[in-house]
Amino acid sequence: DALTLHIQYDFLSIHRQKHRRAVVPTSSFSTPTPIYQIMIRISQMALAACLAISALNADAFTVPHHAPTTALSTTHRTAPLIIRQNKPLFLSSDDDSSPKKSSLKRLPDSAVELTLHIPAAATSAAYDKTLAEVAKNVSIPGFRKGAKIPAQVIENAWAKNGGKKALKTMAINELVGELISPALKDEYDLEPIGQPSLVASADELAAGFVPGEELEVTVKCDVWPEIQWSDVEGQEKPYLGLKGTYKRKPFNQERFDAALRDLTERYTELEPIEDETQALATGDACKVNMVGYMATADREKGEPLPDAASGDNVEVVLGPGRYMEGLVEGLEGGKVGETKTVNVRFPDALKNKDLAGKDAIFEVTILSASKRIVPTITDEFAEKVRPGLTAETLREELKTAVDSQDAQEYMGARNEALGKAIAEIMDVTVPDTLVTNQAREKYAVMMSDMRSSGMEDEEIKKLISPENFIKYKDITKPDIVRDFKISMAVDEVARLEDIKVPSYQIDEQIQSLKDQAAKEGTSTDGMDDEQMRSKVENTLERRMVYDFLAEEAQLDVEYTDEEGFDEAMMEKLAAESLARDEEAAAKEEEAKEEVEA
Repeated sequence: DALTLHIQYDFLSIHRQKHRRAVVPTSSFSTPTPIYQIMIRISQMALAACLAISALNADAFTVPHHAPTTALSTTHRTAPLIIRQNKPLFLSSDDDSSPKKSSLKRLPDSAVELTLHIPAAATSAAYDKTLAEVAKNVSIPGFRKGAKIPAQVIENAWAKNGGKKALKTMAINELVGELISPALKDEYDLEPIGQPSLVASADELAAGFVPGEELEVTVKCDVWPEIQWSDVEGQEKPYLGLKGTYKRKPFNQERFDAALRDLTERYTELEPIEDETQALATGDACKVNMVGYMATADREKGEPLPDAASGDNVEVVLGPGRYMEGLVEGLEGGKVGETKTVNVRFPDALKNKDLAGKDAIFEVTILSASKRIVPTITDEFAEKVRPGLTAETLREELKTAVDSQDAQEYMGARNEALGKAIAEIMDVTVPDTLVTNQAREKYAVMMSDMRSSGMEDEEIKKLISPENFIKYKDITKPDIVRDFKISMAVDEVARLEDIKVPSYQIDEQIQSLKDQAAKEGTSTDGMDDEQMRSKVENTLERRMVYDFLAEEAQLDVEYTDEEGFDEAMMEKLAAESLARDEEAAAKEEEAKEEVEA
């Protein structure tokens, strides 16, 4: 059966090898955009609508920094900083033994403080590049647009935009943007993420910046955390033998018994009954000719039934629940050669609506009779089903097969237990950048849900404030950190155990998604096939990892009957919920009075 695909939200693309990890570009005017933005609870359109509502109060999503750091930015309409991935020409060197051009200090929460020692040639080149870029976009009397213009002329022309100081700021941003990534990656094997910030203010740096002289700049930046597993006693691989508990409904014994009966029925043998005077009994089989008629109101034969409802040499097994009501009962006690008149009623769910639920009369002639020999579940029978099987292993395999449907329903609960367990042994410090980004997305989801519930836009905008966002971030941080650890752990297990999704499975799932979209009347023309393939592969791989972990785990299953209903408990929960709502309303009213005062 085609699985139902739920694209999971991911913070960043976690690749299988360290050197393939994705780096999120950062900008002074933009926050990193997570690679996977398809979420279960919100569509892109809904998120866009929510963010549009908050446009007038965009600062609400910005967490105030109390540390003495300044976000890398430009002033006076200068271009934003872009962290570049390629090593700049003025840093190129054939001498791998050359001293490092930076120094690094580790900070809590997977952050670093990077001090860049920028050579004189680099500061001169950066300032010249800034002047050249500005010259392309300014019009100066006496000079053609794009012509080589003396530095002092450009600086004077740029006076209304901040003059030489603004140009220096642009050059500094250009330098830092060029140098952060190569320094972290090449010198320290670290991946920068998030938005870096200058420890000293941009104004202070610009004041002391002299093109053609060395410059020292210190930047604070989050980096991608290194994966560390906690030691687990008795386990060479800490992620094996995970312990946890989840709930699911009890094993369906009735379905198992029915499956066992079906299996034995397939191996049932017929032994002809030679004595024609022997009456048919439950469990026997017979071959008959059947001629049917609609029953009249007074239970007499009426119009003949369609040929499809009658037949010759029809095999009938005398057992409950097999045929239309009355047929088996009417044949019991019959003998070979007899013709019996049998009153029946067609099932209400019959596809032929002309016959569904109607009464009919059949003239049934018994042609032959046989005794059915139904095998019992023994080792000998199991060997016949498949060489090497025993009665015990046959029952276990059948039990597993029967339970798989119910188990699939509770796969999410199983995976949640595995995720919780593996997060506890993943010793990773999650950068604040990732927490903030994910909290921002969740905050937007909450605002969108409020809007969908009928809350007015003006009321929603009142809720979008830096203070509210910080409170929300603090509340959701534990869940965000746990989910991030699970994401890292699952991908790392896939890498370590070489778990890969076969290409044909990815192709089949993509086709299934497209077929489903076509069935629902949704066009797939605008789909990015490469992106879809990546997400499908990621989701299928995660499922394979969870299955692998489950096979090696020690999970306790609590079987519960979900059909039970504790009315007293529900009333208690309702009362507690009402009390919480009243308390929250009282606090809100109190806060409002304080503000008004």
